[in-house]
Amino acid sequence: MGVGIPECLAQLDIRKSVVGLATGAGAIYLLYKAIKAAIRCQPPICTASPICIARLAIERERHGRDSGELRRLLNSLECKQDEYAKSMILHSITRCVYLLEAEASACTADDIRLVGSMLDDKANSVKIQALNTLKAFSGIRKFRLKIQEHSIKVLELISTIWDSELHIAGLRLLNNLPLPDFVHPQLRRVMPALMEILQSDYILAQVQATRLLSHLAQKNDLLYDILNCQVHSNFLSLFQSSQPGSLLFEVLVFAERLSEGRNSPHYHAVQWHYNEQSLHEALFGEESRLADRLLSLVIHPEEEVQIQACKVIVSLQCPPDLGARPSSCQPSSSYFTN
Repeated sequence: MGVGIPECLAQLDIRKSVVGLATGAGAIYLLYKAIKAAIRCQPPICTASPICIARLAIERERHGRDSGELRRLLNSLECKQDEYAKSMILHSITRCVYLLEAEASACTADDIRLVGSMLDDKANSVKIQALNTLKAFSGIRKFRLKIQEHSIKVLELISTIWDSELHIAGLRLLNNLPLPDFVHPQLRRVMPALMEILQSDYILAQVQATRLLSHLAQKNDLLYDILNCQVHSNFLSLFQSSQPGSLLFEVLVFAERLSEGRNSPHYHAVQWHYNEQSLHEALFGEESRLADRLLSLVIHPEEEVQIQACKVIVSLQCPPDLGARPSSCQPSSSYFTN
């Protein structure tokens, strides 16, 4: 263990009394020795700090040695811990998974199961950290199928607990996973909750919810459930130029996916009916003001927003299934007749 400057001075026995007696070259020499020794002294290592743990582990991995830190943390998670301790352990595990690729890859399905069991903890803080840890592990291909098994539980948490941090963590995890077909029934049940998160005032949660909905809009068996989902009367405020560019871009991508889906031959094969407060009516109904919002976004300061607004306009004007026809595309509705 290193010692601080005061200890170094003590070891050299340089005290005020000595310095006071020393004169000329002797005093300068003693002072030089003290400073040189102090520079060599290192501050004590705080092994309890997650940052120090990560530094030590990375140094060991760099020299081809397993630090054992990730395994130690996972073992400690199995012991009975209070809410704060479990949250801190999970947070440290997440750091280690991102930083120590070899040790993370050496983990097992039982480790994923252990982390997943933390989703049942009564404390939201523990649930959030467990979601973050699963998100970290989902970057390792061999764990993705195992993590998928927790998809239904994650959707349940998102739809039953109104906590923006939990929404962000859960949606980030889902957006990093290929969602299997067996999850679709649960997705239908939580669609209203996803739409509420999209219309909330938490930008990061809104962005993540929109990304997930954009992905789901490409699933033929989920498209109607999304379009018929009830929305607030001011839904189109999401397309106002005053919204953050990151959110505007995602909302425009979502609108484009919906437009493409509803114009596909597969969707046209059925006569669908929508409720008056549905997303379909807000975006594509006869009284929708979407066209006005899109035209105002064509001159948005951010280029990616401009481009995406143009893509939505094109998808509304020229349905994808008409693109291969020799005749020129005609407007599919009265959006831009003015």
